[in-house]
Amino acid sequence: MDWLREHPEVKTIRVAAADLNGQPRGKRVPARFADKILTEGTKFPYSVLNMDIWGEDVENSPLVFQSGDPDGLLLPTERGFMPMPWLEAPTGLLPLWMFHADGTPYDGDPRQALARVVDRYKAAGLTPVVATELEFFLIDDSGGQLRVPPSPRSGKRRTGAETLSLRALDAFDRFFTALYEASEAMDIPADTAISEAAPGQFEINLMHQADPLKAADDSWLFKLLVKGLARQYGFAGSFMAKPYEEWNGSGMHMHFSILDAKGNNIFDNGTEMGSDRLRHAVAGCLAAMPGSTLLFAPHENSYDRLVPNAHAPTGIGWAYENRTSAIRIPSSGPKARRIEHRVAGGDVNPYLTVAAVLGAALNGLEDRAEAPPPIQGNAYEQGLAQLPATWGEAIDAFASSPEIKRIFPAHLIENFVMTKRQELHYMAELSDDETVELYLDTV
Repeated sequence: MDWLREHPEVKTIRVAAADLNGQPRGKRVPARFADKILTEGTKFPYSVLNMDIWGEDVENSPLVFQSGDPDGLLLPTERGFMPMPWLEAPTGLLPLWMFHADGTPYDGDPRQALARVVDRYKAAGLTPVVATELEFFLIDDSGGQLRVPPSPRSGKRRTGAETLSLRALDAFDRFFTALYEASEAMDIPADTAISEAAPGQFEINLMHQADPLKAADDSWLFKLLVKGLARQYGFAGSFMAKPYEEWNGSGMHMHFSILDAKGNNIFDNGTEMGSDRLRHAVAGCLAAMPGSTLLFAPHENSYDRLVPNAHAPTGIGWAYENRTSAIRIPSSGPKARRIEHRVAGGDVNPYLTVAAVLGAALNGLEDRAEAPPPIQGNAYEQGLAQLPATWGEAIDAFASSPEIKRIFPAHLIENFVMTKRQELHYMAELSDDETVELYLDTV
């Protein structure tokens, strides 16, 4: 409420929660009702957090007609009010999450799913430290063909890849300056920006923090910010996994380490190889990877990114300092020893992705699971077991995975499977152009 009180010019607010697809579902409310929402919350139907990518009810969902489409209670997260810099009028945003009327968490809420995993860590005396790297495209979608936007500075379009190019960054300097200013206003810890390996593709790292919920909040809010702010500059900001057939797609890489009750990194044993517990966590992540693929690649277009030799992993393996592997142990000082999980696309729901990775790692720690030997060389040529290659295969793997059942409540698993089966059915009717139109701004 502090931010809102400091900005009396704000006349309207938005209250919103993330659905299973990561879409913000919420309401526009006059600012004079802010105090009431802060103290009493608001209500949405449970089914609102379980809609398909078009925002339609899931057919035969027990949350809709079978139960009378009842309401859940939405309460503010720890975040409080923040600005929405991509809107013309000063507006406040209040992130929410869902509970039952008696105050117990609603199992179909993706943020609650992550909180459930964090509680498992707390019970074990452990604290995950999480950072994400988000790749996205700036795209001119005003014509019949997707193109790199013209530079606001020169009016020219760059058509080639410019990996780590300062020229590419400088071409959109006004946008990135505004993006960093807006990130600071929203308390999103945006760090380094780079140009990536495809035209108009960029990556911004978010700072690591010992609060997985805030790290996921930051990633979710950052995606909203990029998409909203880009439109102010006349182009799209898209986290679609693969907008261009001929270029690499966008990922959301996740780095994490784990602290014990004394604040020591349990992956650090003073060597470059890391501790036994690092390898237990790796083993847990590898075991859960087939079942988790639907969370890392949740849309039809996601599977266009997961192809060999396209800087996205397809095999289930790990390595030290090797970007072709699904799990990479980056070179670092011992105290910063960490795991980088490289499977997720930019189109994911950050809450479900962070929950899946951390939950899988904890499975491995609890089981003292043994990781296979790390690979050497090109992971695409190692003969590794493969991730599910199609959306349908990934849905089936998620539905039946014992590792997923340890991480997520049965209610969420059932809801997500029903949602994705409905999307799979209706996506078959769309042309390629309609698919791009659907995903470009949405995910």
